Amino acid sequence: MNLNYPSKIILHIVIGILLYFVAFFSKIFFFGVIIYFLVNIFSSSKEKKTVEVLKACAYIVGAEVLFRMTKAGVFYESSKYLVIFFMLIGMYYRGLSNRSYPYLLFLFLLIPSILVASMNIGLDSNLRTNIAFVLSGPVCLGIAALYSFDKKISLKDLINVLLFLGLPLVSLITYLFLYTVSLEDIFRGTQSNFAASGGFGPNQVATVLGLGMFVFCVNFFLNSKETLVKAINIILFGIISFRGIITFSRGGVITAILMIFSFLIIIYYKSSIRNKRIIGSSFLAVILASAVIWVVSSNQTSGLIDKRYSNQDASGKLKEDVSAGRVDLFLGELEGFISEPFFGVGASGMKERRLQSLGYVVATHNELSRMLSEHGMLGIIMLLILIIVPLTYRVNNKRNYFFYAFLVFWFATINHSAMRIAAPGFIYALALLNVTYEKRPVHRQRIIQQRKD
Repeated sequence: MNLNYPSKIILHIVIGILLYFVAFFSKIFFFGVIIYFLVNIFSSSKEKKTVEVLKACAYIVGAEVLFRMTKAGVFYESSKYLVIFFMLIGMYYRGLSNRSYPYLLFLFLLIPSILVASMNIGLDSNLRTNIAFVLSGPVCLGIAALYSFDKKISLKDLINVLLFLGLPLVSLITYLFLYTVSLEDIFRGTQSNFAASGGFGPNQVATVLGLGMFVFCVNFFLNSKETLVKAINIILFGIISFRGIITFSRGGVITAILMIFSFLIIIYYKSSIRNKRIIGSSFLAVILASAVIWVVSSNQTSGLIDKRYSNQDASGKLKEDVSAGRVDLFLGELEGFISEPFFGVGASGMKERRLQSLGYVVATHNELSRMLSEHGMLGIIMLLILIIVPLTYRVNNKRNYFFYAFLVFWFATINHSAMRIAAPGFIYALALLNVTYEKRPVHRQRIIQQRKD
């Protein structure tokens, strides 16, 4: 990782190739990542511990879908538990802010849902698995927020943290291209496309690729002093955008666009007149690249992607439900809240109810409705904590350029993909960081008084 930027990209392309062609390499990669970051954290100075912990978590978050896709992890939720593990190490060395207690309350408020579930359904092994699945995301968010709240980090280090999130996504897109060398025969409808997503869930793949779009767009604007680095970043932005679009899962791509605009508005507003001109010209380059990407995507999918984003089926007929069934799930979970308004139906309770009524499992896509149905009134308190605390913190600390972009990602993602992956929880926590900037050296001219004889 102490390589220069192009070498890091090449290294992760090689990792993607090895993951595809060498089956056992996925385990080597998984445990190698853990060992590498543990060594980095324990060997770093106390001042650098925060950055190293965040880099470790960022890399795990970026690699999570790749770990699942290649069956690299010990179990399905390994990445969330690793993020929690690294954050706990960070807490041991760097402690917590006195003002982070709302997130401690958030974590405690999750406990009643376990008790309700155990009383209503019975604590068998399957239930334990379901509870772990639905609560691992909120717990990951709570621990990450608890640790990150008001932690000081320089803008340079924060950009580096984002880069560590983006690097494993280079391996992911390499793997995806190898998985579907030819794209000609895989697009036959406007539904989410598993073949274009490496045989894995298009929603999760599109979500992390959307993050990759944001990461390399940020690097293009803020971390591309050299022409070669600028070219690499815009190319990676284009390739990741293309692969994200052709998953046919719209949520991740739309979220990335919202993040990028949130970020650009802030840096444009904060910049000098000279820098605004540079941002303007760079923005035009991104718009041009985006237009080319869309034309290529439309051509590769024979126009089906245009119909997908126009909410049409393959024949061009307008679909009645733009949410692909998510609204019905949302309303169903609100019914769960109405039936049990105080403590909810318990962790994984709605999933169990749908299994009994429909005969098959239907997982929710919306964390907001899940929190209401499974936690009742306590869920409302938890949502208020998650929304009010960062906005209150922002009033007295407006130095984080990425604040709104991070919150947009969290809020948009939990509304279309719940908290299936660790990304929304970790990115939410990054919005709570206390970003500092290097002071420019001030050159003072010495005034020498000459004494008169």
